[in-house]
Amino acid sequence: MKLRSRLARWLASQRWAMRAAKVVPGIDHRLHRLTGGRVSLLGIADVPSIRLTTVGRRSGLPRAVNLLYFPRGEQFVLVGSNWGRPRDPDWARNLRAQPDAVVEVRRREIPVLATEVTGEQYQRLWREVLDFWPGFAMERAEAGRELPLFVLTRR
Repeated sequence: MKLRSRLARWLASQRWAMRAAKVVPGIDHRLHRLTGGRVSLLGIADVPSIRLTTVGRRSGLPRAVNLLYFPRGEQFVLVGSNWGRPRDPDWARNLRAQPDAVVEVRRREIPVLATEVTGEQYQRLWREVLDFWPGFAMERAEAGRELPLFVLTRR
């Protein structure tokens, strides 16, 4: 594992770093727009990232966000941590309403179908996710809720 990736994993497990939640998405969005998708904060940190585009459940308009993902074979696993906030992120609620979405990986768009994971499958996948990104345990404790897990498969 590269030094930047190890540093990112360490930072993600620090409570004080979660305060950055208010500014990181905005900075990341601007970087994406200014560089035509070539640069993102997650990319700089050398961790797997995608740009997820969902359909807004109320507006019907495309909504895009850069996210850390857990690569699991040909699947993309997303965690609705919302930086430890008490409610699910908008993208998770959008996927529940309309599971067809698009991910952009290395500037390539891939149509996907999202499935929210529950029950025993959730527990098994949650352990895999924590092995990959231990900071999610802290975000779950901070949020005081079970963080939703979505598996995205190519359509």
